[in-house]
Amino acid sequence: MRVVVGRIGRAHGIRGDLTVETRTDEPERRFAVGSSVLCRGGTLTITSAREHSGRLLVSFAEVPDRTAAEQLHGALLEVEVDPDEVPDDDEAYYDRQLIGLTVLVDGQTRGTVTEVLHLPAHDTLVLDLDGREVQVPFVEALVPDVDLDAGTVTVEDRPGLLNPEDADEVR
Repeated sequence: MRVVVGRIGRAHGIRGDLTVETRTDEPERRFAVGSSVLCRGGTLTITSAREHSGRLLVSFAEVPDRTAAEQLHGALLEVEVDPDEVPDDDEAYYDRQLIGLTVLVDGQTRGTVTEVLHLPAHDTLVLDLDGREVQVPFVEALVPDVDLDAGTVTVEDRPGLLNPEDADEVR
């Protein structure tokens, strides 16, 4: 099974370094020197990875210069994982673990998780609530509990969050 661990940003410098927007809680593991990632049907081998001005800069053996690096802009980086593998952190989840969970609101079943969006500020759960698509920021204040064993995710109901028509009018 493949898991997305990053997205390639802009080329940096003339040697083929690339900025990478990480999508993993384990960047030190996934971007370790000598490890490989899958990208656009091929394999890239990491020769260096370092933080620079708040960004991860990665060099790949197969990307010798800036011209080659620019061709990869926007590409997703994936790794093969064992389907039974789970993150080391109890508060971290793979998308595949969340998609399909039953959504509970005030103890009542309201729908299912259909997608996980990885936005710059935070991850967002996309929910199907009786045929309506609703996006909920995946933060503890709004999603206080994920129970993988029970197959549920608890979402707090806030005015306008799950029923936009109930939102206070903004002036």
